[in-house]
Amino acid sequence: MKKIFLPVITAFILFSCNNQPKVSNLDPTEKEKIVKQYFEHFNKHEWKELADMYSPVSDFKDPSFGTEMITQTRKQTIEKYSQLNAVFSDLHDEVVNVYPSDEKHIIVEFVSTGTAADSTKFKLPICTIFTIENGKITKDFTYFDNFDDSKSKK
Repeated sequence: MKKIFLPVITAFILFSCNNQPKVSNLDPTEKEKIVKQYFEHFNKHEWKELADMYSPVSDFKDPSFGTEMITQTRKQTIEKYSQLNAVFSDLHDEVVNVYPSDEKHIIVEFVSTGTAADSTKFKLPICTIFTIENGKITKDFTYFDNFDDSKSKK
């Protein structure tokens, strides 16, 4: 009886382990590839290609939109970046660091720069938490200090 029992138990354990439901987590390197491609499109000012990296409707938190989360379509994303690019023709983001988080999230620290037509320059450190599901960005939660310190000067 012991000779039969041991192989049956072993087969049961192996079968059970191999038939566990597969979790469809995105490989951390895949998320990093998506983020790398995102910033390549941004720096080439390829707004349609960048917008296509988002799901058809995505959630955004961004000080430029106010304090609440909003939803944006791809078309609205193209319009937003096209308008920003019209003001700052040399708009550029320099990635400082990428922090893979869990199966859906990746955090990117970067510095955005640009020059306006009147030669006014900006340099802004930014942090974005991307939620990526099924290879598309579904949430873009961006944080930066948009406090205009010129208003506080007397």
